[in-house]
Amino acid sequence: MNLRLSLERAWYRPMSWALLLLPLSWLFRAVSSGRRFYYRRIKPPYPLPIPVIVVGNISVGGTGKTPLLAALVVIFQAQGYRPGIISRGYGGSATHYPQQVTDTSTADNVGDEPLLLSSLCPVVVDPDRYRAARYLLEKTGCNLIFSDDGLQHYRLPRNIEIVVMDGERGTGNGHCLPAGPLREPLSRLQTADFVVVNETVTSLTIPHQGAFKLSPVHFRHLITGESVGVGNWSLGRKVHAVAGIGNPARFAHTLTSLGFDPILHPLPDHHRFTDEELCFEDNLPVIITAKDAVKCAAGCGDNVWVLDVQAEPDPPFIERLMRDVRSLAEAANTTP
Repeated sequence: MNLRLSLERAWYRPMSWALLLLPLSWLFRAVSSGRRFYYRRIKPPYPLPIPVIVVGNISVGGTGKTPLLAALVVIFQAQGYRPGIISRGYGGSATHYPQQVTDTSTADNVGDEPLLLSSLCPVVVDPDRYRAARYLLEKTGCNLIFSDDGLQHYRLPRNIEIVVMDGERGTGNGHCLPAGPLREPLSRLQTADFVVVNETVTSLTIPHQGAFKLSPVHFRHLITGESVGVGNWSLGRKVHAVAGIGNPARFAHTLTSLGFDPILHPLPDHHRFTDEELCFEDNLPVIITAKDAVKCAAGCGDNVWVLDVQAEPDPPFIERLMRDVRSLAEAANTTP
């Protein structure tokens, strides 16, 4: 675990030991490009009868993709669409696929992000996203499919690609895995329909078609579900911030911006928590993310709180996306 976190930190330094892995990055890039060429030119996938929107990224973790996807689902539901979500189910250990996420599903089985998103609309997990999409069509009445990640899953046909970028961390050293954080080279952005940046102010020089920000909503008690407004917190400003997400530092920065003095405990993305990891001898309040909360039970007492956030996409991006989806829906005769 420490090696993984050390490697991730090295990706965001101009010169680091991670550059010793460049030969492996060149191999990774060649394999990735070969797969994309195969499915685009030699064996393109059969199209699906309803619009498919892939919300993914070209870098590893920490872009705010999941909150943005949740916001898009709610926005399209308000316009009368019936969206469904497909996901690989990363971090889950299900033994049969495809599998629809239900009230009895657990993060250990289907993954943390699918479980979090299942409160909004139907979610189906399957490493084969095309099979997941077919299952979603057969079992639900959805007329719009969002793929949670899957930008590099070229077996899945798609109508719109949304690439989510971290405006604060950027693209690191600009190299592909494992020497850098990129899943595909930066040139891949030129073929996406939307590049959306997570940050109101960004240092990224990459052209983008939209932006969004993550806004804290409230603190929620892990056991009781009691909600406390971010401005009504009265349990002290010194807190433990425990985060098993792609960019734990962003979580700590959010708490700092709210006036807290967080002690950050970073863990790898999709980390499986134990109760002991939420226990501290000083008994200070412990604050975790909503993504981590679905993997935690009672914790170790009554001092564990969840910071719920929501993504707020800028209107021009939503207007253009809505227009594109409406055109696709009309062509497929699936307009709500």
